[in-house]
Amino acid sequence: MTTDTVAPPTISVEFVRTAVTLAQETGVDLSACLREADIDPHVLTRPGARLTTDQVTRLTRALWQMTGDELMGLGSAPVRRGTFRALSLTMIHRPDLGSALERMVDVGRAFPGVPRGVLMRGGGRARLELVDSPTMIADQLSPEAAEAAQRIRIEFLLILWHRFSAWLIGRRVKLLSVQVPFPEPQHPSPRVYDDIFGVHVTFGSDVAALEFDDAIMASPLVQTEESLEEYLRESPNRLFSERDYGSSAASVVRRALALGAMGRASTTTDIASMLSISVPHLRRLLRQEGTSLGQLRDEVLRDAAVAGLERGETAEEISSRLGFSEPSAFRRAFKRWTGMTPGSYRSHA
Repeated sequence: MTTDTVAPPTISVEFVRTAVTLAQETGVDLSACLREADIDPHVLTRPGARLTTDQVTRLTRALWQMTGDELMGLGSAPVRRGTFRALSLTMIHRPDLGSALERMVDVGRAFPGVPRGVLMRGGGRARLELVDSPTMIADQLSPEAAEAAQRIRIEFLLILWHRFSAWLIGRRVKLLSVQVPFPEPQHPSPRVYDDIFGVHVTFGSDVAALEFDDAIMASPLVQTEESLEEYLRESPNRLFSERDYGSSAASVVRRALALGAMGRASTTTDIASMLSISVPHLRRLLRQEGTSLGQLRDEVLRDAAVAGLERGETAEEISSRLGFSEPSAFRRAFKRWTGMTPGSYRSHA
């Protein structure tokens, strides 16, 4: 069995575990939402466990439905359902990305609970800052949980701004820097954030902000109201699944390895040639980014294996497709990656 698309990235269980912890502190029962997303609560207790983008998408939709709030209770006031659609419609007919983001900042002030953005341009750079405010449930949370709520809110909004901008213009928006005001987390690894944004993330900054080359602001919008409606129907799946915006060596290597998992050549020499560097230089670059070829290969194989199980492939089929010597070797690797055997994962999917 083969596939003609690269497997979507899986998501660290830590992100969902944090949301569940916040709900527990405020007396909210998320068991129905977890069932809707086919997420076994026991999986949330397993270090290293992964969730599919489809599971996290379904959980997010269930939370939207339960709270009636597009920020799921994490904003300074409820953000009514349909707010993002209304904001997007004010942006979609602007001529370029710069004017679309200016419109977003301007119109966003009219919607209660929508975190305010500030767009600054000058010196060849554009900077989109988040003017953050405490969550409306802050007084119900412990200091640690309040910090976690802030972190989830900021992560979600920065990812939304970045990836929706790229979708609007139909091309990568290469970031120059990402700053967040919370401390460097232990779980998930800080490198996960670098992978999400495609650039090293600076923790402990005064404000949350994205910086990019101002030249990208002149890029024309290529989307329409019709394509926007399709985007919204799939929301928030694209936010979680489309991650091909990275420009780091690790991002390039991961894409090449993903093609290798599809049966195309991707040896170490091939990848180094793609970057026009030597193999030793490639290894040094990855070390500087806190990773290695082996670690990246494991991540790509893990995501391909999870996608295969979701499609109904057997462990034997996945083992053969991904090049393992025998199914038992694949089963050992899968348990090392996720903390679960393929059979346990399938029964919880």
